[in-house]
Amino acid sequence: MSTNAMFRFQLFYRGWQEKTIMKLVVDAETEKVLGASMCGLDAAEIIQGIAVALKCGATKAQFDSTVGIHPSATEEFVTMRTLTRPVTAGTIPKTNL
Repeated sequence: MSTNAMFRFQLFYRGWQEKTIMKLVVDAETEKVLGASMCGLDAAEIIQGIAVALKCGATKAQFDSTVGIHPSATEEFVTMRTLTRPVTAGTIPKTNL
């Protein structure tokens, strides 16, 4: 078992939950996905796959119609359905940081 897999097993076995933060940035007019970010285990591998979709000009509808890999954090990128913070051109988005 790899070190990362062993770490995950220990987290699961002890009842701890991994925390992951994800974000998709989508153009409201064209529905084109402009960017994505993720902090959590395996983020580098997951974001690399998302980067390919962005280079191909993927839209939010295409993300929504994709079957997610289960069980993994990856499936969250294709099941995001709730708009959390609309940002209009020329404004600075508010953050809770």
